[in-house]
Amino acid sequence: MNATAVMTQERTGKRALVQGNIALAEGAVQAGLDCYFGYPITPQNQVPEYLSARLPETGGVFVQAESELASINMVLGAAATGARVMTSSSGPGISLMQEGISFLAGDQLPCVIANIMRSGPGLGGIKPTQGDYLQATRGGGHGDYHTIVLAPASAQEMFDLTHKAFDLADTYRNPVLILADAILGQMKEPAYLEPAYPRLEIKKDWALTGADNRPARNIRSMYLEGDDQEQLNYTLRDKYDKIKKEIPMWESADTDDADLVVVAFGTAARIASSAVRMARIEGLRVGLFRPITLFPLPEDALRELASRVKRLLVVEMNLGQMLHDVRAVAGADVDVAFHGRPGGGVPTVREVLDKIKENIA
Repeated sequence: MNATAVMTQERTGKRALVQGNIALAEGAVQAGLDCYFGYPITPQNQVPEYLSARLPETGGVFVQAESELASINMVLGAAATGARVMTSSSGPGISLMQEGISFLAGDQLPCVIANIMRSGPGLGGIKPTQGDYLQATRGGGHGDYHTIVLAPASAQEMFDLTHKAFDLADTYRNPVLILADAILGQMKEPAYLEPAYPRLEIKKDWALTGADNRPARNIRSMYLEGDDQEQLNYTLRDKYDKIKKEIPMWESADTDDADLVVVAFGTAARIASSAVRMARIEGLRVGLFRPITLFPLPEDALRELASRVKRLLVVEMNLGQMLHDVRAVAGADVDVAFHGRPGGGVPTVREVLDKIKENIA
């Protein structure tokens, strides 16, 4: 889906000046969030703070767990009953959740997990980064699995993509990860806090709701007989292949005549967009390609783009994590340059513009 905004349907209400974390939390509430389990960590603390007051208003359940380990296992238990469930954290907390996320994927349980990235590795700091790309897109835990990964680039998308995440989770019975950063979480922008589309109502005939007058149901990720565990992996692979075909989302701008296209996501894409506009003013034929889904990466669209431009420039707030995927998709014949700032460093518009000029010559 190539869209200037993820949700293109016009909305007639008034926009509100809202912090990104609050937009995310309200998007979850309006998607029908039943339960939130989480543990505080900067820079996402506004999410649980807001939901602690907002969820009781809608009849939902809010629990501040004793740890991230407890949080993700509470998510698993509630998801197994068919509830719409969410947790949120930042890098160190998401790392602690990885075993539970693997269990959720193996059990094929839908949930939404928000990672408002902070600098690392280790405890790191509270500055923004995109250093968790590889963790998010590769599953992050043990076993062959993937989470669907959505990368917002504005407060509006923090709301819209979170709302959409619950529908994707239920449709594919899979965890969905919202991958944002401290800038997107903390900044305030005007946004419509109303859904562009109504939530999907999906029958969950797999949920553990009690076995009264129906056959027993079983949710598990452990299979000890024969090749059953291998078959589960094939089942998951087929699901991921289906996801790759059906949900890729991206935004492109000024790519029709471009000699160079900048590829970036999230906050880095906003910075790159300003650099592309400045380059255009100077007469340089430059475009922008922004993946909105990081898993699945919109490979077909990116491959087609790479086939007709001379160069790609990947811009990230890390040392080149999405870069590996872009190079793999573009192929060995396409020149792919890189500019990145790690550990809380944020590329400037001037830096990106200088890199564009260096590589378009």
